[in-house]
Order: sequence, then C-alpha cells, then structure tokens
Amino acid sequence: MRLPTDYKLTEIQQQFIREKLLTDEFIDMTRETTMPIEKLMAYYRCVIMEIETKFRVLNEQLSLEYDRNPIESIKTRLKSWDGIVKKVRNKNLPFNLKAVEENINDIAGIRVICSFQEDIYKLADSLLRQDDVKLIRMKDYIANPKKNGYRSLHLIVEVPIFLQDETRLMKAEVQLRTIAMDFWASLDHKLRYKKNIPAADAEVIAKELYECSVISADLDSRMQQIKNEIAQAELIE
Repeated sequence: MRLPTDYKLTEIQQQFIREKLLTDEFIDMTRETTMPIEKLMAYYRCVIMEIETKFRVLNEQLSLEYDRNPIESIKTRLKSWDGIVKKVRNKNLPFNLKAVEENINDIAGIRVICSFQEDIYKLADSLLRQDDVKLIRMKDYIANPKKNGYRSLHLIVEVPIFLQDETRLMKAEVQLRTIAMDFWASLDHKLRYKKNIPAADAEVIAKELYECSVISADLDSRMQQIKNEIAQAELIE
C-alpha cells in the first residue's frame, strides 16, 4: 500500500523505530543477513567478467583468421534478487543460497551478438574447448527453433573464478545470436509481454511475429551465402 505524501508517523511509531529498528543490534543483524547474498551476487558478477573476457580474447584472435571481428557486441545481465526469489518460488525450491546456486543457472547472463550464423558455432566451440570451461547443458534453438520462432544457441557453463583465498566454480548462461536473431527476440519480448491485449489480437500478433522470424532466418541464410560467395571469389583471384 502506498502512503500519502503528507503521511506523518505517530509518536508511538517514531519511538518504535528509534528503539527497535535503529539499534546497533538490528543494524548488525541486517548486515549479517544480507552479507551472504551480496557475496554470492559478487561471485556472479565475477563469472560474468571472466566469460566476457574469454569472448573478447577469442574475438581478437579470430579477427586475424577472419580478417574481421566475428563478435558485433557483448551484453551482460545479472538477474535481480526479486527475479531470483520469484524463480525459487516457481521452482518450489528451498529458500536458501545453496539451493539458489545449485538450481538456478541463469543468474549470470552473457549474450554474444555475431555477424553470421557460422560465427556462433565457431565461438561456442572455441569457448567449450578451453580447459577451465565445463558445459552443463546446451540448447540449440537455431537448429530447432521454438514454436514462436525464437532462435539462439544457449549454453549453461561452469567456470572458475579466482578469489583472494579460493577458487570457486560458478555457473552462467551464455546466449549466442546473430544480429537478426537478437533484433527479432528483442522486439518479440517487448511486444509479447504488453498487458491488456485482447486474446484475438494476441493471436494475430503471435502469427505476425512468427512470420517475421521466418523472414529473419532467411535473411541470415542469404547473408551467409553471400559471404561465402565473396570468400570463394577472393580465393579464385
């Protein structure tokens, strides 16, 4: 419930806050409760940095082979604590940090946007061949798109982060897409989750989005073909 802007605390309420909520004991208890959460989220920020660095190194190396940068951009995302709590509830998990770490794999997210579809598989293969990267799960929504037309390569990986006094294994979700795939997915997310859309209109929109995904996939295929033809012509010369 939102309080009115002119709402004022009563003397009793102010006294309760002073005596119970502003005490050193309460502040210490709050710090002790939140510190483990803050540490875990810091670990996830670290694994994002580790994986992002790996891709930037690969991009630099592969640019020598391709004579171009296979990666157009890298986006990162750390799931909010509210989002984590909702996922714990939806999965019916025990509410503790161990259960969170063991059962929720997409708290740390890295999205790699590539120029061509072949770049996606090249980068994924290069990442997974590194000694300290363990593949937990792969879902290829490019070879097998979702029913709504969504396409992307998803990897759940486990990577060590090197802390001051320990090495800790952390999981993260990596999504690899072409520019066209990312453009479609971004618009799909913005349009599909609008509220108050009548069911009939939502069905029409879903159909339109699916048709756009087919066009997007054809664009990727044709651009890949053009690239291959140019590369072949350069070899003949």
